[in-house]
Amino acid sequence: MDAVTYPDEKVVDFIGKNVIPLKLSFDAKPMSDDYNVKWTPTLITINGGGKEHHRTVGFLPPEELIPSLMLGIGKVHFDAERIGEALKYFENIVKEFPRSDSTAEALYFKGVSEYKNTHDAKPLKMAYERLQAEYPASMWTKRAYPYRLL
Repeated sequence: MDAVTYPDEKVVDFIGKNVIPLKLSFDAKPMSDDYNVKWTPTLITINGGGKEHHRTVGFLPPEELIPSLMLGIGKVHFDAERIGEALKYFENIVKEFPRSDSTAEALYFKGVSEYKNTHDAKPLKMAYERLQAEYPASMWTKRAYPYRLL
């Protein structure tokens, strides 16, 4: 990723504005043990207290790294019950990166976040319907399958 992804201008800009990066070797003890890093690259999104919220393992091209990082940031907010902030990230992934491998998961969490904001089940069903239409083979479509009954 050092040769292709990290030097990309959009990646540099996104990281500079949104995250505090820390680069460690996979065998950098004790952190590699603390975070169970067994392969490189392993990208982990953690909160300010060091709790993991999202992980990717393996190379990501620039057009996949940004939505993956956005998903991680959204999950940090989601897990902290900052649903409005989480929703912004999930919506941006869906809008700006419709072909990304992160988009199906963002759609799922978008529906869940909208439900948590309103306590109306319609966003869950809408998330399933969109996942079924646009990402039928995704594991996130399978996870949303019960929402079809709402």
